[in-house]
Amino acid sequence: MTARLPLHRTRSCTLPRSAPSGCWRCGKLCRCRKAQEGWRPQLIDQLWSAIEALPDPEPQLDPKPPSKQDVVIAMLRLPEGATIDEVASVAGWQRHTVRGVFSGTLKKKLGLTLASAKEERGRVYRIAEPTGL
Repeated sequence: MTARLPLHRTRSCTLPRSAPSGCWRCGKLCRCRKAQEGWRPQLIDQLWSAIEALPDPEPQLDPKPPSKQDVVIAMLRLPEGATIDEVASVAGWQRHTVRGVFSGTLKKKLGLTLASAKEERGRVYRIAEPTGL
């Protein structure tokens, strides 16, 4: 559907339609354009008053929960570290998936250094802090 332009009131118009202002047929301010003058500032005032009347949006606090990868990294950054079984139970993964995340995502992709130590509760993994640079 195309927009309808206001029709020219006088049919004796011979000027080109490509005139930059005025009527779409003759480019002059004819009776049909003069009747519509002043509508744009009124419309702008109405729009601005409507926009100013809108309430301020409420700030959203943390719109999405942390990802499983973020939870695993947080567990490994703790001083007590985490075992594969602990990470698997928190993330809902199987043991081989946790080992794959340790080697593929954390070591290779993110470049983190994992340290492991044999303790009472089993092999505990921690993210090693970088030593002097």
